[in-house]
Amino acid sequence: MSGVTQTFPASSAPAKQMLSEQVHARLRDAIMRGVHAPGDALKPQDLARAQGVSLAVVREALVRLVGEGLADRLPNRGFAVPTFSDRRWQEIAEARRVVEPVVLRMSVERGDVDWEVRVRAAHHRLARTAPYDTEEGEYYTGAWAEAHRVFHRALLEGCGNPVLLETFDRMWTASELARRWSAHRNPDRDGIDEHRRLEEAALARDADAAARILTTHLTRTAADLTLPES
Repeated sequence: MSGVTQTFPASSAPAKQMLSEQVHARLRDAIMRGVHAPGDALKPQDLARAQGVSLAVVREALVRLVGEGLADRLPNRGFAVPTFSDRRWQEIAEARRVVEPVVLRMSVERGDVDWEVRVRAAHHRLARTAPYDTEEGEYYTGAWAEAHRVFHRALLEGCGNPVLLETFDRMWTASELARRWSAHRNPDRDGIDEHRRLEEAALARDADAAARILTTHLTRTAADLTLPES
């Protein structure tokens, strides 16, 4: 009828938003754990059926994943997990190699004793956290991923510049998927030693060595994505 507006219960919008958040979290976790491999199609209808939700909810979650760099939107072909060869990973790695060593130098020069304590504590937690758990899939665990992030951020926090730290946060999030793939493709890499040397150089206040080690560390992560598949 004309002049009649259809209304919905006030609780429907928050409920739909909560459902979308749950679906997004499940899909994100599945991609991070390797359930959906690089290049795999993410078919909205199949995902909606598997999760028992509407197509609209799945599409909303997929659009969010695209915004986070965890999925691609393909013209006339729906959605897919990015591939190893996607140029974005090398571009992000290049940006990190330009920015993070400079910020680390600032951090080494400006950081106080509290910064030293945070770096040491963060490295201790990282070194004591198991990187892999068969129950979480073939890539490293969420607990290790968080310990890894906290350590790298702690190294830079001595710079005292929140804008630079926000830049680090954005680049870290954008590179998380590539970082997991990189570790999976080169399981023999000695990340423990790399992180130990990073901590030692930073706390020794050797800005040149710390920046050089970090640059090498970031370069290896990007290079591992170009390794031929075994």
